[in-house]
Order: sequence, then C-alpha cells, then structure tokens
Amino acid sequence: MASTIQVRVDDDLKAKSDALFKDLGTDTTTAIRMFLTQALAVNGFPFEIKRANLYGALTEHEILDKLEKSRKHANLGMYKEAAEVSRDMREK
Repeated sequence: MASTIQVRVDDDLKAKSDALFKDLGTDTTTAIRMFLTQALAVNGFPFEIKRANLYGALTEHEILDKLEKSRKHANLGMYKEAAEVSRDMREK
C-alpha cells in the first residue's frame, strides 16, 4: 500500500523545482521520494542545516582575531572535546 503526501508550495518554487528535476532526468515526486529515502539512510536531514550568519561575512582580520582568541582559550583549557560537542548537539 502507498501513502500520499500533499504539500502546498509557492507556484514559482514548484515551477523552478519541476524544471530543475526535469533537467536532472527525474521529476519532483521522485526527488521528494529520494529525499525521504536519504533522510532515513542518514537518520536525519540529508544536507547541512545552518542558521543565517547574523553578523555577515567576517573580514580576514576578524577571522584572525577569533582564531587567536580560540588559541588562548585552548591554552587555558577552555575547550570541549568534539564528542562532547556532538553529544550536546544531539540532545538539543
């Protein structure tokens, strides 16, 4: 048995998506099915999701300042192991 999923989207988004997937040799329905299959395969979204950068692009100077601050914190033991950060993220 097959289930039906109905989603309302903007007409422009639908038209552009249909054109993109046609150009890729498939259709929107198949693309959505592929998305769902990949989400199950990776046990989450099959792509990275980020919040918008509220501060805009950083200058080279700002990046270097942040790196220096990070080094100082690390030298003082002010850091978390990657496993701990990952665990925290999963809990949220």
